[in-house]
Formats: sequence, structure tokens, C-alpha cells
Amino acid sequence: MEKRLSFVGLGKLGICLASCFAEKDFEVIGVDIEESVVNNVNQGLAPWYEPGLGELLAKHGGKTFRATLHHEEAIEQSDITFILVSTPSNPDGSFSNRFIESALVSLARALRDSRKDHHLFVISSTVMPGSTNEIFIPVLEEHSGRKLNRGFSVCLDPDFVALGNVIKGFLQPDLVIIGESTPQAGTEVEAIHRQMCENQPTFSHMPIISAEIAKVCLNVYITTKISFANSVANLCECIPGADVDAITSAIGADRRISSYYLRGGPSFGGKCFPRDAKAYVTLANKYGVQADLMHAVDKVNQYQDSHLAESVLRELQKTENKTVGILGLAFTPNTPVVMESPAIKLIPELLKHDLPVLAYDPLAIDETRALFGSAIEYISSAEDCLSKAGLVVVTLRYPEFKEAVEKYKSQNGMVIIDCWRIIDPAKLDRQIKYVAWGRAQEIG
Repeated sequence: MEKRLSFVGLGKLGICLASCFAEKDFEVIGVDIEESVVNNVNQGLAPWYEPGLGELLAKHGGKTFRATLHHEEAIEQSDITFILVSTPSNPDGSFSNRFIESALVSLARALRDSRKDHHLFVISSTVMPGSTNEIFIPVLEEHSGRKLNRGFSVCLDPDFVALGNVIKGFLQPDLVIIGESTPQAGTEVEAIHRQMCENQPTFSHMPIISAEIAKVCLNVYITTKISFANSVANLCECIPGADVDAITSAIGADRRISSYYLRGGPSFGGKCFPRDAKAYVTLANKYGVQADLMHAVDKVNQYQDSHLAESVLRELQKTENKTVGILGLAFTPNTPVVMESPAIKLIPELLKHDLPVLAYDPLAIDETRALFGSAIEYISSAEDCLSKAGLVVVTLRYPEFKEAVEKYKSQNGMVIIDCWRIIDPAKLDRQIKYVAWGRAQEIG
């Protein structure tokens, strides 16, 4: 018998995961407290942009993927419930469980009133290690009147996807980690993943506490790798002839290192990386374990922000046109999310010096306007940004930015600061000064 699935929390990840299961022939019901999100799903419309989401919802929304405001329907109409609600950061860096607990209370009460023998709860939200055994399972037992592994079971199935690549991340994961209250529960979760996945990922079964720690550790390791590459880029800038891309490409070919996330550039941002790093430090402090490495990672990340601002201000001293254009406002390509992006952290530093700022991003203009209002000017294209600015910072690896800069003919001279070295300096107009992070030489 085909397992029926429900998803509580139709945020940027939950709605994508539910859509992926619907695409693979599961009957899916989604639950969210936002009526607008529920209505959008049932009308087959994407509430926000994520590559591939619009197409999946147009195909399945209101059909095999239906949404509701009522948690009871998740219990009544499914066998397995995935919980992917937000876990915002507390002031101390830990993750708040309040939204998960609220959802679990509603789900448990519905289970209490249900005649079904068993229900499987799968927590996919990022949580502080220990939360499932110490908080979530007791909440479920208290409000359902049932005992763990008798009337219900629990798995911890963390996501490892990235905004801008969520759909592919769910359909073609490298690994699936399953923390399980019983082997049978873990087997059920693996089975539905195997039906959804378009590849053959590694499945790792483990105790729930280990799965909670693994989720945080994976992201923390990536931030360490990013900061190492950034520190190499900073070193290369000071050594004539050195090229960070040649170095990271070479050492990344070694299987012990790999090339993923090993490319010098701006600071890491977004929702997950910064907060997971802080949560790891909080967890380490709780148990009296040193977290010196993570403090160093954070220090490098903060330095990248100040380094970018200093690079811009230094080059502006030599330009007549003090208007700064920024190409790339989101923290990564293919998403409108601007949380802790290098550009969003750069803009206030420029405004402190009363510099005119132009901003362009194919997806993140509205989100940036919500932060800065009329303090900066919003541009409709990369070409328009280039025509008005005396200095342009390229913060994201969009092909359209590369193409626009390489084709642009400057009348009065300008500076390009290329944070990712995506531009071929040989193709640039002679009036353009090119500054590449991670390389000592400046061409132009």
C-alpha cells in the first residue's frame, strides 16, 4: 500500500520537498498557518521564486499536492508527517523550538482522537541536538496519550539542500541521514526517499541525537572550507603572480579535499551557514568543549566584509565618479534571499560615506528595497548599472553579469571589482580598470 504523506510547514524548503514527492507519484497534503501560502498551493501557484518550483506546483498543486490550514487533516489523511517549520535563532545562537512544539501539540492532539494504530513523525527542521529526545517526543507522548514506538514513532531526517538549488537537492542528494526511534521507522523513511530520489544517495541510519549533530556539523564544515578558501584568496592578493583559482582547483582535485565550496570569494551568508556556525559554538559551550576553530571561521568571514568595503573605498579615491554599482544582492544566485549577503552588508558601509549606490539583481530587488527603501537606487539591468556607476562590484556569479561587463564600452573610465573572478580581463574595454579578488595583479 502506497504511503500517504503530509508536510507541516510550507516554507522555502517544505513546499519544495512536498512538491518533489508529489512529482514522484505520492499523494501529498501540506499544512501551513499562512492562508496565502495554502491558497497559492491549491491554485498551483508558487508563493515565491525557487528554480523548478513553479513548474511542479502548476502540475500538482490542488491535485496530488493539496494544502490546508488544519493539522488534523495531516493525521487523518496521511501515514507519515514531515515537519519542516522554521526554527529561528535565539539570542544565544541556539535554535528556537517554539514553532515545532506548537505544531506537535496540534498533531498529537489529533492523533489522540484518531482511531489509527500508528503514525510516523519525521522532523526535518534544523534543531539543537537533544531536542527530539528531550522535548519533542515527550510533547507527543503527553498530548497524544500514546507511547513512543507503540502509538507513534519518530525519525530525524535533516535536509542538506541550498536555496537556489532546492528541487535538485531533494531529487538528487549526495546523502540522506536518518535518525530513527526504531529501525522499522528508519526503513520506512528510506523507502520513500528511494522512490523520490533520481540518483543513488548514501543512506546513513543512526540514533536521533547523532543525526541532529550531523546536520549542524555538515554546514559548519562547509563554512570552514569556505573561510579557508577565502584566507587563501587574501594571501594570493599579496603575492605577485599568485592565483587562488589555480591553487584551489588543483588541491580540490584531491579526493581528500574536493572542489566543492573551495573557491575564494566574499563572506558566506544566507539563512543556514551563519546561524548553524553560531549554534555549533553554543552547543560546544554547553558541554564545555572548545570551539576555537569556529571562532576563527567567523573572524575570517567578518574580515571578508570589511575587506570588500576597504577595497571599494580605496579604488574610489582614484575615480572621479563616486557612484558605486552593485551587481548581485542575494547571498547566492537563483534566489531572492538577501539574508547576510555580502552586498547587503556592504551597502550600509557605503552609505556611511555618503556614496551614491546603484543596485541590481535579477531576483532580489524587492527584498533589498524592503531593507533600504529610497536610500539607494534600484536599477533594471546590469547594463544600466554599468552606464551610471564609476565603480561596479560583482558579488554573484551570474552569467549575465559576466556578459554585460565584458561587452560594456566605457566612455570615461571605470573600475570593476570582481569578487569571484568570473570576468575575462582580456575582453574588457581599455578604459576599465579590473580588480580581481584573489589575484595580486590589477589589469586595466
